[in-house]
Amino acid sequence: MQRAASVAAHLGFRGQAPHRVTGRGLSSTQDALRRTPLYDFHLAHGGKLVAFAGWQLPVQYRDSHVHSHLHTRRHCSLFDVSHMLQTKIHGRDRVKLMESLVVGDIAELRPNQGTLSLFTNEAGGILDDLIVTNTSEGHLYVVSNAGCRDKDLALMQDKVRELQSRGSDVGLEVVDNALLALQGPTAAQVLQAGVADDLRKLPFMTSAVMEVFGVPSCRVTRCGYTGEDGVEISVPVAGAVRLATALLGNPEVKLAGLAARDSLRLEAGLCLYGSDIDEHTTPVEGSLGWTLGRRRRAAMDFPGAAVIVPQLKGKVQRRRVGLTCEGAPMRPHSPILSAEGTVIGAVTSGCPSPCLKKNVAMGYVPPEYSQPGTLLLVEVRRKQQVAVVSKMPFVPTNYYTLK
Repeated sequence: MQRAASVAAHLGFRGQAPHRVTGRGLSSTQDALRRTPLYDFHLAHGGKLVAFAGWQLPVQYRDSHVHSHLHTRRHCSLFDVSHMLQTKIHGRDRVKLMESLVVGDIAELRPNQGTLSLFTNEAGGILDDLIVTNTSEGHLYVVSNAGCRDKDLALMQDKVRELQSRGSDVGLEVVDNALLALQGPTAAQVLQAGVADDLRKLPFMTSAVMEVFGVPSCRVTRCGYTGEDGVEISVPVAGAVRLATALLGNPEVKLAGLAARDSLRLEAGLCLYGSDIDEHTTPVEGSLGWTLGRRRRAAMDFPGAAVIVPQLKGKVQRRRVGLTCEGAPMRPHSPILSAEGTVIGAVTSGCPSPCLKKNVAMGYVPPEYSQPGTLLLVEVRRKQQVAVVSKMPFVPTNYYTLK
């Protein structure tokens, strides 16, 4: 329990009191937490459950966090990400609805192609990051963060009602499926044994509906949040444990939890909403300007465009950068200082890198301090240590693309 709580605290689970869940004697607060369809499965496999974004989720299993992290990089791991919000947008005006809320060019997506995008507000701030897929079944499939579930749903539902009142053909459906992420260099090899489709024809950010190890109607999307090749499988609840059991039957696959997921995404230079990006961060400040579709930039027809588009060519006050250092690990809120000792920013995410054997972090600094190779200082435990601005990702990504 102490180890699980320590790992959870290092991950910066804001406002979440990490606790081991045994299934007996839960407090009223714990009772209020939601459980994924794999809750009992996690307990049976030694999962140490903690509170995260209103859910009871495994932070790690019997293996150490570092072991799980390295196993994902070398083989593949299975993550339960069923806490993520899954929705479908239906109707002729589904693209119109989505483009009224996000910065991406959804209209240009080919059938079964997806993209990472951002909900933004009129001030240019990021409300959430999400993946939008244009399915061949005639709807948009959207996956967004559990911690933003209520505001994301309200945002989309309000827009649906607004467009419907104007005569638009659009509707929203919450998908109650489980969501499993199989991540790592051998993930496709493992999955191929249980599907009839040729996964070599499914490149990064594309998806298809297929039967997976005998479980029908699964949406398999070639994506993930580890920097490795892999898939996310949206599976009907009734088949979730069956599918997880089948995948775990391959010796290449081990279960992994929130701790490994966090350190893997940080090595890959990927943002955690609420830590690295939030409503007070613009896409340009967050080094996410690439999510803005070219047509959308020209039309300036997304929320916050009047703030965001000028920043692409102008100067912003701060930018997200990568940092590396020796010594004590950099943690969220650690002050970042110039070489002269002036506070210029703060760390938003940080941890020891199991792959690089040194500390990595992300944080925000003024543009003049953002060039790779710039020497800065980070205050850790009231001591200043040298940090170097570094290119991201810290560990090369291995997404699968067609040659």
